[in-house]
Amino acid sequence: QVQLVESGGGLVQTGGSLRLSCAASRGTYSIDVMAWFRQAPGKEREFVAAIRWSTGSIYDTDSMKGRFTISGDNAKNAVFLQMNSLKPEDTAVYYCAAGRTAVPIPSPSEYEFWGQGTQVTVSS
Repeated sequence: QVQLVESGGGLVQTGGSLRLSCAASRGTYSIDVMAWFRQAPGKEREFVAAIRWSTGSIYDTDSMKGRFTISGDNAKNAVFLQMNSLKPEDTAVYYCAAGRTAVPIPSPSEYEFWGQGTQVTVSS
């Protein structure tokens, strides 16, 4: 069973930056996609960005492009999310997810494994 542990969340002012980290362990040989999602109170879980290890492809979201950047280290089974120019509407619990195939990429239901989430709060 793949285990995912996120870190790096916290409270930041508008315009600030945070870097989230996610480390995967146990059974990672079966994982091809690692992704970040977020969920704000009362809203559905939203795709942020993903990396597919087998192709090196990066997937992101137009609304966050230029502010959020995903990166990863396949050898260490780790993925990161650099978040800059944060806005109050970015406030959410951010989840790391891992999937064997994850097709389509932005669909939460395609990911078999999830971290516990890390809270990101952006104050105005």
